[in-house]
Amino acid sequence: MSIYKKLFKNTFIYGVATVIPRMLSVILVPLYTGVLENTSFGDYSIIFSYFVIFNVILAYGMETAFFRFYNKEEDKSQVIHTSTWSILFTTLAFLALAYLSISNIENFTRINPQNLQIIIWILALDALAIIPFSWLRATSQPVKFAFIKTVNVAINLGLSVFFLLYLGQWSETNSFFQSIYIPNFEVTYIFISMLIASGVTLFLLFDFFKKIKFEFNWSLWKSMMSYGLPVLIAGLAFSINEVVDRLFLERMLPENIAKEQIGIYSACYKLGMFMTLFATAFRLGIEPFFFSHASSKNPKTAYAMITKYFVIVGSIILLGVMVFADLFKQLLIQDESYWEAMKIVPIILLANLFLGIYHNLSVWYKVTDKTHYGAYISSIGALFTIGINFWLIPEIGYVGSAIATLTAYASMMLLSFFLGQKYYAIPYKYGKISIYLGVSILFSILSFYYFRENYPVGIFLILVFCVGVYLSEKEELQRLIKSK
Repeated sequence: MSIYKKLFKNTFIYGVATVIPRMLSVILVPLYTGVLENTSFGDYSIIFSYFVIFNVILAYGMETAFFRFYNKEEDKSQVIHTSTWSILFTTLAFLALAYLSISNIENFTRINPQNLQIIIWILALDALAIIPFSWLRATSQPVKFAFIKTVNVAINLGLSVFFLLYLGQWSETNSFFQSIYIPNFEVTYIFISMLIASGVTLFLLFDFFKKIKFEFNWSLWKSMMSYGLPVLIAGLAFSINEVVDRLFLERMLPENIAKEQIGIYSACYKLGMFMTLFATAFRLGIEPFFFSHASSKNPKTAYAMITKYFVIVGSIILLGVMVFADLFKQLLIQDESYWEAMKIVPIILLANLFLGIYHNLSVWYKVTDKTHYGAYISSIGALFTIGINFWLIPEIGYVGSAIATLTAYASMMLLSFFLGQKYYAIPYKYGKISIYLGVSILFSILSFYYFRENYPVGIFLILVFCVGVYLSEKEELQRLIKSK
């Protein structure tokens, strides 16, 4: 099997494993928006923003460092043991510090104590699963990875449906369900579902922990931390770009409309998840490939080809979602009160495509151990996010937040490209990539703003784009398919 076939096979399996959990956030949108009022969905979105930030802090770049050193070190067991104990110690420290400071955290975040305690435990359980999942990816066990991720989704989805749709009804006729039912407890039930799913996930990874010995290589750990800390800074900047807009909206909009506006914005933002799902799945499949082939013969040609096909598929997704945006809207967000924010969907989709391209371009600083550049680039993106949110939220509300996200990701993509060509030049097909991206954006604008819900025209634009790509890439695709 050629390296490309293996890559796309693993990317598909990791994609399924990753898309399914992340699809949960899309699948649950009709449930949440149907059961929760705008303000309650805004509450959930604000809390989830803190989740994203603290997940990055508790990982502190160790996942990326694990991949780098697992492929680099001869004694791979040292990498496994050292990284596992590192995460274990820091997670226990987090639990202790969180409980000692819980009243201060509550005052700052405005999250009620009951939800806050549940969230702390979810964060801890998810942190402990970081290295086991990384090990499954590094050792090419995508099927087991996919199975455990799917179980997590099934439990989370099943319990969410039970708590939000059925528990209240069944409590009227059954004493047991009556004993566990609490009115107006929907947001807390959502996090209880997540907690149980995270607990079962960690249990399914227990075999990994049985193999761990108490071996801790201080020298190796220092090297991993030196590599990983810039990734932490980059991750924090990414989390700012991804979720800080909700926190700004909460603090900068009038209190009587803030949570309602956040709920509306967050619901329509979910339509941008189609691009995020693809980009994340691709990244999970591609990251081990980047590291394992960094020292192979002419890896730059492979990197260039992979980026080109990422742009092709991402451009098709952008155009497809724009053509069928109103169908997706009716399917996923059935409450019309949320549709006000549909105008942000093109902006968020394009922003997420730029972010996906950035992740592909970022190979240069990962394989050359210049991860501090990732921190610089994402920090610049975060500055754009913060500055533009401050500037535009008072003027145009959540539309300003969407523009800030697009500006941040576009700047990161361009910075990574130019710096990468300086320090690790890769022969990207600039002309083709620019044409594919430009035509997709043009067709998306035509479909969404000039031929909205005119599906014959939209489908025609998709076909024209796909046929054009196929004719342009036909010979190379045939060579890839025939390669062994």
